[in-house]
Amino acid sequence: MKKNNQIFQLLFESAAEGLVVVNRSGIIKLVNPQVSQLFGYEEDELIDQLVEILIPDVLKKSHVQHRSSYMKAPKSRSMGSNMNLLAQRKDGTDFYVEIGLNHFKVDDEIYVMALISDITDRATITSELERLNDELETRVKERTKALESSQKLYKLIASNFPNGTINVFDRDLRYVFAEGEELRKLGITGERLIGTKYIDRLHKSISKEIELKLNEVLKGKSLSFEIEHQKNFYVINAVPLRDSGGEVEQILVIEKNITDKKIAENQMQEMLEKEKHLNELKSRFVSMASHEFRTPLSTILSSTSLAERYSSEEQQEKRDKHFKRIKTSVHSLTTILNDFLSLDKLEQGIVDINLSAFNLKDLIDEVVEEITTGLNKGQRLELNFVYPQIDIISDRNVIRNVLNNLLTNASKYSAEGKLISLSVKEVKKGLQIEVQDQGIGIPEKEQKQLFERFFRAKNVTNIQGTGLGLNIVKKYVDLLGGEISFESSEENGTKFTVVLPNK
Repeated sequence: MKKNNQIFQLLFESAAEGLVVVNRSGIIKLVNPQVSQLFGYEEDELIDQLVEILIPDVLKKSHVQHRSSYMKAPKSRSMGSNMNLLAQRKDGTDFYVEIGLNHFKVDDEIYVMALISDITDRATITSELERLNDELETRVKERTKALESSQKLYKLIASNFPNGTINVFDRDLRYVFAEGEELRKLGITGERLIGTKYIDRLHKSISKEIELKLNEVLKGKSLSFEIEHQKNFYVINAVPLRDSGGEVEQILVIEKNITDKKIAENQMQEMLEKEKHLNELKSRFVSMASHEFRTPLSTILSSTSLAERYSSEEQQEKRDKHFKRIKTSVHSLTTILNDFLSLDKLEQGIVDINLSAFNLKDLIDEVVEEITTGLNKGQRLELNFVYPQIDIISDRNVIRNVLNNLLTNASKYSAEGKLISLSVKEVKKGLQIEVQDQGIGIPEKEQKQLFERFFRAKNVTNIQGTGLGLNIVKKYVDLLGGEISFESSEENGTKFTVVLPNK
């Protein structure tokens, strides 16, 4: 009995968090030393006071209502997760806390236990346990009689320890005591564990490491560390329990389930990685945009200046050459701006698909005529149109943008004199469009990234481009419920295949 009383008192006194026990009326009946440290009160100043003494003045009234509601239907719960709860010290200053609530009965009287942690500037659990350990032996001698009368209350406090377990092991790491809310979640009673080895409960992958650490505690060292067990994360704080002769006969081990905290940390890390990726995209965008706009603008400026010098009729050919350069540069700028506008609308989800019946052959002829005027020297565009229907039902502008992007790329990444072919035919799923070039091709290692924003293969060298075209094409095809695929090998050209439904 004496040994158990000592254990219960040690458990209560050595908790790194503040423990406050109140009755149904909200009157404080019991506090541990940590509460005095947190709030600046002496222990006897808090006993028999309303718990609202620890609440900021502006929140006292609402807290009374919350407390009254809780007492009507008390239940275990955690407070403070992702919230800023405020408490008030004796000197009137406020600080942020995390609170775990639990209730229990003693002689048919309901009590509520609050586990309070200062999350403003919390001292490490290890240093706190080491400090408390220095005081344990003295407190055992002073409070042996008090422990006997409080045995039942301390056991209830331990058994309701939120989100964790409080354990005492002997020198063989066998359970001497085990209580806590975590055991109930696992469907285990403390009595069932008494006499069994703690290490036997752990997975083989971590059991040896934990055993080594706890053996260090049996030598008199206090430790704090984290483990992962059965997809849950725990922080373990272990301190030696010394007898009257100063020998370590048992160790106190407190396990706290921190799985929710770990998940939150992982989510935050993912958000930081996404933000980092977004910043990289922004930097690439600024760099790319400045380059892609500067080149055609410089061409327009220089060609305009040169064209002004050729004023005679004999120099018309030279003027035409520079006018063509100006038109090509303007077309390039227009394409870039259209890509930016299209991407912005697609990213915001404000692109509406407008289905209508239209003449497919007329659309193809328009695109071919427009693309042909901008082909590189000696390039030819060959059309193979075998679609049997005159009219189809789809979004004319979207199909036009898809064709423009694919054919412009085919010309851009093909050398002078190369053939570009456009094939349009009917398939079971609807309309199939194939664009084949004899260009530089796409390196195999980079093909998985082809439809990403701002992606440009390493072999494009000095060929102008934003890296947005294929990303936009993919988004447009998806909006139409279609499919896009490609075949490519370096130096052997590329073939893109788009299949769209005919609504």
